[in-house]
Amino acid sequence: MEMKELKAVLEGLLFANGDEGITVKQLSNIMDISTDSVEHLLEELKYDYEHVTRGIMIMKSHQVYHLTTKPEHSEYFKKLLETPQASRMSQAALETLAIIAYKQPITRTEIEEIRGVKSDRPVQTLIARSLIEEVGRREGAGRPILFGTSIDFLTYFGLTSLDELPPLQENMDTNEIEQEADLFFERFNQIEEGTTKD
Repeated sequence: MEMKELKAVLEGLLFANGDEGITVKQLSNIMDISTDSVEHLLEELKYDYEHVTRGIMIMKSHQVYHLTTKPEHSEYFKKLLETPQASRMSQAALETLAIIAYKQPITRTEIEEIRGVKSDRPVQTLIARSLIEEVGRREGAGRPILFGTSIDFLTYFGLTSLDELPPLQENMDTNEIEQEADLFFERFNQIEEGTTKD
């Protein structure tokens, strides 16, 4: 495989692993190339992204690489979140928020195991709205990011603590948890509708 194609594969892997990011060693194992080659490709990709016509960049945190937006474009992302179309969240984001609220701290992979589908986008939406935040890292391979709800989450729902969330019974399966979370969704939608009308 040519270097250009390998660089494209690396870019795709960075995107696919979302907010959890990926290490040089993981990339090396997946792509079956040396760590030196991975680092060379990362440097090339970083250089590509430094061009003013590109809207994303590579961020390195604790030896983990992530794709992220450029800070100099932040005013546009703020405007996006303020548009009426962005005022309501998708059902996927609502489900993800409820799972995080009740199961925190939790990794994206654990969220996906509960939901049964990829959850990169809902997690990014919730981070962008400051409803969830990184609260640490799980011990073990790759040290995945742990997510929890934020102070803004409590404020948004008029809660003083997580103890005020609708209680869940013990030993409930996923379907029962989702049913119990309906009150959570209903309250959220009422707040969202009130916000949209203002």
